[in-house]
Amino acid sequence: MDKNSEIIRIEIIRILNENGKIRGTELANRVIKKVGNEKTVYREISSLVETGEIEKKVHSRAHIEYELINLHESANNQLKNLHKEINIIFQEINNFKQTSKEENFSFHQRIRSIIHLIHIIQSIDSIMKLLSFYPIFKKDKMFSQIKRRIDDSWQSIMENIAHQPEEDFLNEILGNLRMSQIDSRNVN
Repeated sequence: MDKNSEIIRIEIIRILNENGKIRGTELANRVIKKVGNEKTVYREISSLVETGEIEKKVHSRAHIEYELINLHESANNQLKNLHKEINIIFQEINNFKQTSKEENFSFHQRIRSIIHLIHIIQSIDSIMKLLSFYPIFKKDKMFSQIKRRIDDSWQSIMENIAHQPEEDFLNEILGNLRMSQIDSRNVN
Protein backbone atom coordinates (compact mmCIF):
# COMPACT_ATOMS: atom_id res chain seq x y z
CA MET A 1 0.00 0.00 0.00
CA ASP A 2 1.46 3.33 -1.01
CA LYS A 3 1.66 6.35 1.28
CA ASN A 4 -1.21 8.16 -0.49
CA SER A 5 -3.54 5.17 -0.01
CA GLU A 6 -2.68 5.02 3.68
CA ILE A 7 -3.41 8.74 4.09
CA ILE A 8 -6.77 8.30 2.33
CA ARG A 9 -7.67 5.33 4.57
CA ILE A 10 -6.78 7.28 7.70
CA GLU A 11 -8.93 10.20 6.52
CA ILE A 12 -11.89 7.91 5.76
CA ILE A 13 -11.69 6.33 9.22
CA ARG A 14 -11.26 9.74 10.88
CA ILE A 15 -14.40 11.09 9.18
CA LEU A 16 -16.39 7.99 10.10
CA ASN A 17 -15.17 8.25 13.71
CA GLU A 18 -16.42 11.83 13.87
CA ASN A 19 -19.76 11.29 12.17
CA GLY A 20 -20.84 7.70 12.75
CA LYS A 21 -23.03 6.94 9.73
CA ILE A 22 -22.45 9.06 6.65
CA ARG A 23 -23.71 9.00 3.08
CA GLY A 24 -21.26 7.67 0.53
CA THR A 25 -21.13 10.78 -1.63
CA GLU A 26 -20.60 13.06 1.36
CA LEU A 27 -17.81 10.80 2.68
CA ALA A 28 -16.08 10.71 -0.71
CA ASN A 29 -16.38 14.47 -1.23
CA ARG A 30 -14.93 15.25 2.19
CA VAL A 31 -11.99 12.89 1.65
CA ILE A 32 -11.37 14.21 -1.89
CA LYS A 33 -11.22 17.79 -0.52
CA LYS A 34 -8.39 16.80 1.82
CA VAL A 35 -6.50 14.14 -0.17
CA GLY A 36 -6.68 12.01 -3.27
CA ASN A 37 -8.75 11.87 -6.40
CA GLU A 38 -12.22 10.39 -6.82
CA LYS A 39 -11.11 7.05 -8.26
CA THR A 40 -8.55 6.43 -5.50
CA VAL A 41 -10.95 7.46 -2.73
CA TYR A 42 -13.72 5.14 -3.94
CA ARG A 43 -11.19 2.31 -4.36
CA GLU A 44 -10.02 2.77 -0.76
CA ILE A 45 -13.61 2.92 0.55
CA SER A 46 -14.34 -0.36 -1.27
CA SER A 47 -11.17 -1.88 0.12
CA LEU A 48 -12.17 -0.92 3.67
CA VAL A 49 -15.60 -2.50 3.13
CA GLU A 50 -14.00 -5.70 1.81
CA THR A 51 -11.67 -6.01 4.79
CA GLY A 52 -14.62 -5.45 7.12
CA GLU A 53 -13.30 -2.26 8.70
CA ILE A 54 -16.32 -0.26 7.61
CA GLU A 55 -19.87 -1.34 6.89
CA LYS A 56 -21.76 -0.41 3.74
CA LYS A 57 -25.55 -0.11 3.90
CA VAL A 58 -27.36 0.27 0.59
CA HIS A 59 -30.77 1.87 1.06
CA SER A 60 -31.19 2.61 -2.63
CA ARG A 61 -28.86 3.18 -5.55
CA ALA A 62 -28.67 6.87 -4.67
CA HIS A 63 -28.53 6.39 -0.90
CA ILE A 64 -25.55 4.41 0.35
CA GLU A 65 -24.28 4.86 3.89
CA TYR A 66 -20.98 3.88 5.46
CA GLU A 67 -20.30 3.26 9.11
CA LEU A 68 -17.22 2.35 11.09
CA ILE A 69 -17.65 -0.89 12.98
CA ASN A 70 -15.76 -2.22 15.93
CA LEU A 71 -14.20 -4.96 13.91
CA HIS A 72 -12.43 -6.83 16.67
CA GLU A 73 -15.60 -7.06 18.74
CA SER A 74 -17.67 -8.07 15.73
CA ALA A 75 -15.19 -10.77 14.65
CA ASN A 76 -14.90 -12.10 18.18
CA ASN A 77 -18.70 -12.32 18.56
CA GLN A 78 -19.03 -14.21 15.28
CA LEU A 79 -16.30 -16.63 16.30
CA LYS A 80 -17.89 -17.12 19.75
CA ASN A 81 -21.14 -18.15 18.05
CA LEU A 82 -19.29 -20.61 15.81
CA HIS A 83 -17.44 -21.95 18.85
CA LYS A 84 -20.72 -22.61 20.68
CA GLU A 85 -22.12 -24.36 17.62
CA ILE A 86 -19.08 -26.60 17.11
CA ASN A 87 -19.05 -27.52 20.80
CA ILE A 88 -22.71 -28.60 20.64
CA ILE A 89 -21.99 -30.71 17.56
CA PHE A 90 -18.87 -32.17 19.18
CA GLN A 91 -20.98 -33.28 22.18
CA GLU A 92 -23.56 -34.76 19.82
CA ILE A 93 -20.84 -36.73 18.02
CA ASN A 94 -19.38 -37.96 21.31
CA ASN A 95 -22.84 -39.04 22.51
CA PHE A 96 -23.68 -40.73 19.21
CA LYS A 97 -22.67 -44.23 20.29
CA GLN A 98 -24.69 -44.05 23.50
CA THR A 99 -27.70 -42.40 21.85
CA SER A 100 -27.82 -44.89 18.98
CA LYS A 101 -27.72 -47.79 21.49
CA GLU A 102 -30.36 -46.34 23.80
CA GLU A 103 -32.75 -45.48 20.98
CA ASN A 104 -31.91 -48.67 19.07
CA PHE A 105 -31.07 -46.89 15.81
CA SER A 106 -31.28 -49.01 12.69
CA PHE A 107 -28.41 -49.26 10.24
CA HIS A 108 -29.96 -46.57 8.02
CA GLN A 109 -30.72 -44.25 10.94
CA ARG A 110 -27.08 -44.43 12.03
CA ILE A 111 -25.90 -43.68 8.49
CA ARG A 112 -28.27 -40.70 8.19
CA SER A 113 -27.19 -39.39 11.60
CA ILE A 114 -23.48 -39.63 10.81
CA ILE A 115 -23.97 -38.00 7.40
CA HIS A 116 -25.96 -35.19 9.04
CA LEU A 117 -23.12 -34.60 11.52
CA ILE A 118 -20.55 -34.68 8.71
CA HIS A 119 -22.51 -32.04 6.77
CA ILE A 120 -22.62 -29.75 9.80
CA ILE A 121 -18.86 -30.12 10.39
CA GLN A 122 -18.21 -29.51 6.67
CA SER A 123 -20.32 -26.36 6.82
CA ILE A 124 -18.49 -24.97 9.86
CA ASP A 125 -15.14 -25.95 8.34
CA SER A 126 -16.07 -24.10 5.12
CA ILE A 127 -16.99 -20.98 7.08
CA MET A 128 -13.62 -21.12 8.85
CA LYS A 129 -11.78 -21.49 5.54
CA LEU A 130 -13.54 -18.38 4.22
CA LEU A 131 -12.83 -16.42 7.41
CA SER A 132 -9.16 -17.42 7.27
CA PHE A 133 -8.72 -14.96 4.38
CA TYR A 134 -9.48 -12.09 6.77
CA PRO A 135 -6.61 -11.31 9.15
CA ILE A 136 -8.95 -9.95 11.84
CA PHE A 137 -10.54 -13.40 12.22
CA LYS A 138 -7.31 -15.35 11.94
CA LYS A 139 -5.66 -13.30 14.69
CA ASP A 140 -8.49 -13.91 17.18
CA LYS A 141 -7.72 -16.58 19.80
CA MET A 142 -11.10 -18.22 19.18
CA PHE A 143 -10.06 -19.03 15.60
CA SER A 144 -7.48 -21.65 16.61
CA GLN A 145 -9.81 -23.09 19.26
CA ILE A 146 -12.53 -23.62 16.67
CA LYS A 147 -10.06 -25.20 14.23
CA ARG A 148 -8.91 -27.63 16.94
CA ARG A 149 -12.52 -28.51 17.81
CA ILE A 150 -13.26 -29.16 14.12
CA ASP A 151 -10.27 -31.54 13.99
CA ASP A 152 -11.46 -33.24 17.19
CA SER A 153 -14.93 -33.61 15.67
CA TRP A 154 -13.55 -35.29 12.54
CA GLN A 155 -11.51 -37.63 14.74
CA SER A 156 -14.59 -38.50 16.78
CA ILE A 157 -16.68 -39.09 13.65
CA MET A 158 -14.04 -41.49 12.31
CA GLU A 159 -13.92 -43.35 15.63
CA ASN A 160 -17.72 -43.70 15.56
CA ILE A 161 -17.62 -45.02 12.01
CA ALA A 162 -14.80 -47.45 12.83
CA HIS A 163 -16.71 -48.90 15.81
CA GLN A 164 -19.90 -49.74 13.92
CA PRO A 165 -20.69 -53.47 13.80
CA GLU A 166 -21.27 -53.52 10.04
CA GLU A 167 -18.16 -53.93 7.89
CA ASP A 168 -19.57 -51.87 5.03
CA PHE A 169 -20.63 -48.89 7.20
CA LEU A 170 -17.82 -46.64 5.91
CA ASN A 171 -18.55 -47.64 2.30
CA GLU A 172 -22.23 -46.76 2.80
CA ILE A 173 -21.27 -43.38 4.28
CA LEU A 174 -18.93 -42.64 1.37
CA GLY A 175 -21.48 -43.82 -1.17
CA ASN A 176 -24.10 -41.48 0.27
CA LEU A 177 -21.72 -38.53 0.49
CA ARG A 178 -20.60 -38.70 -3.13
CA MET A 179 -22.42 -36.50 -5.56
CA SER A 180 -24.53 -38.43 -7.98
CA GLN A 181 -23.48 -38.20 -11.59
CA ILE A 182 -23.75 -34.56 -12.62
CA ASP A 183 -26.38 -33.97 -15.24
CA SER A 184 -25.04 -31.68 -17.97
CA ARG A 185 -28.31 -29.74 -17.94
CA ASN A 186 -27.56 -28.61 -14.35
CA VAL A 187 -24.30 -26.96 -15.36
CA ASN A 188 -24.47 -23.34 -16.49
